[in-house]
Amino acid sequence: MRVLIGCEYSQIVCKAFRTRGHEAYSCDLLPSEGGFPEWHYQKDVLEMARYAWDLAIFHPPCTYLTVAAEWAYKEKQTKKIKEGTLTGKERQKARDKASDFFLSLANMNHIPKIAIENPIGVMSSRYREPDQFIQPYEYGDDASKRTCLWLKNLPPLKPTKLVTPRLAKTKDGRGYTFRWANQTDNGQNREPPSEDRGKIRSLFYEGWAEAMAEQWGGV
Repeated sequence: MRVLIGCEYSQIVCKAFRTRGHEAYSCDLLPSEGGFPEWHYQKDVLEMARYAWDLAIFHPPCTYLTVAAEWAYKEKQTKKIKEGTLTGKERQKARDKASDFFLSLANMNHIPKIAIENPIGVMSSRYREPDQFIQPYEYGDDASKRTCLWLKNLPPLKPTKLVTPRLAKTKDGRGYTFRWANQTDNGQNREPPSEDRGKIRSLFYEGWAEAMAEQWGGV
């Protein structure tokens, strides 16, 4: 199949499909970091998506689509959280723009099979409820990150390998709860603040990529 992996510079999904013999290409405004620039288009994904593809998997930026830090979107939030961030009103405009981009990808009607991946966020109400929720620990990665999939003419992914979590004490110290390697005992993400934190946290899990290539590659 001819496969377009939109908004991907890591080439994790691209390489999973290439390994199985598909003509897959990644596409992003950023240059490729996956080691195969000949399989990468450094262009606007909306431009590349106009061509003939059998399958497209899109990872639209989630910065303004996630429901995390929802308080920052209130219009009365006129102060910037820190230098370089947006006010509440500016965030609302950025969210509208990100939502429009998401919908443009979802409405690529000439592409017969489409999957869109994003964390839990506003597109469940602005577009529709996702077809599936997936977790990295269901596909061989020791991590927890509940993620949505919106699917067009594709079956839901089937879990491939469950990873056993560790037990951690609850906040009140009276019981125990499950935690994975990317979480602290309190359930927060372990990745410390840094300039690359967002980039690191947005990397796609290889277990998901392998499952997509294996299960959707022959659909």
